Amino acid sequence: MSVKQISVFLENRPGTLQSMTAVLAAKGIDMRALSLAETKDFGIARLIVDDVMEAMTVLSDDDFIAKTTSVLCVEVPDVPGGLDKLLQVFAKENVNLEYMYAFLGAKNIDKAYMIIRTSDTRAAEQKLKKTGLKLLSQHDIANI
Repeated sequence: MSVKQISVFLENRPGTLQSMTAVLAAKGIDMRALSLAETKDFGIARLIVDDVMEAMTVLSDDDFIAKTTSVLCVEVPDVPGGLDKLLQVFAKENVNLEYMYAFLGAKNIDKAYMIIRTSDTRAAEQKLKKTGLKLLSQHDIANI
């Protein structure tokens, strides 16, 4: 089961990221995770939020360029070696990672959550389901 990540294209200048977060905050959108990548002229903010549809509407209404992408959200024990065990599974199943970032849950303080983008999310999901790893759904994300 995949979750929807929002990618927002931002001009690389002071205050642009804050403009985006202000729009989301004003509408009560809760960001669970954020990753920011940049080039000389623009940046891409990758977001995991509690309400994807509302966030996309709010961003569009404020003229932000945004799109959704399917990614995997995998629960990992928040202990030394937790990430390594996850990556061992990916290596064994021959799943290549395009990028990855993490967040912690407020309710499960002993868990971390890895957001993972692969070239074929559905194939990776099928391979990982049989390993016993806990993949989160969009509903799970909204309730962390």
